Amino acid sequence: MAETYTPNCDYDMKAHEFELRGVDDQFHTLKSCQGEKATLIMFICNHCPYVQSIIDQLAVEVSVMQKKGIGCVAINSNDYDAYPEDSFENMQKVSKRFGFSFPYLLDDKQNIAKKYKSVCTPDFFGFNSNLELQYRGRFDARKMSKQMSANSSDLFKGMIEIARTGKGPVNQIPSVGCSIKWRQGE
Repeated sequence: MAETYTPNCDYDMKAHEFELRGVDDQFHTLKSCQGEKATLIMFICNHCPYVQSIIDQLAVEVSVMQKKGIGCVAINSNDYDAYPEDSFENMQKVSKRFGFSFPYLLDDKQNIAKKYKSVCTPDFFGFNSNLELQYRGRFDARKMSKQMSANSSDLFKGMIEIARTGKGPVNQIPSVGCSIKWRQGE
């Protein structure tokens, strides 16, 4: 497992369009996932211990964010041939098991992760209502522990600030996680 940190937030970077298949067998776009006040795009996967440590709290906090006008979507860009735990079928199981209230999409060609310059799982991109990047930070300080304190993560607080003000927090701590598993030769 290669521990990777995200780069600093590139404030005002515009969100990139996508059209990806979700675990609900529907295709989702940036527009269909966009929230009225803010939009959160998360790059996650099934097998990463960093994602596994936050998944319970993430599912709870995202459902609260959605009630506050924040559109949320998760994208799995990992090479599922090399990491079968990240297959579409396993994505469906994970979504159901944790009660995801948000679309969980497969980026099987890895183009969307490349457009966003995503580097790890989890990797969070928080946009304001104009789809300008305002958050590129961590979930919280836990790394791989399983502590839980709902609605208290750095991500939650940052997204609520974006929804209220249109601007993200000045001080953001990079996310840490497993590197995205890129397909060989691509």
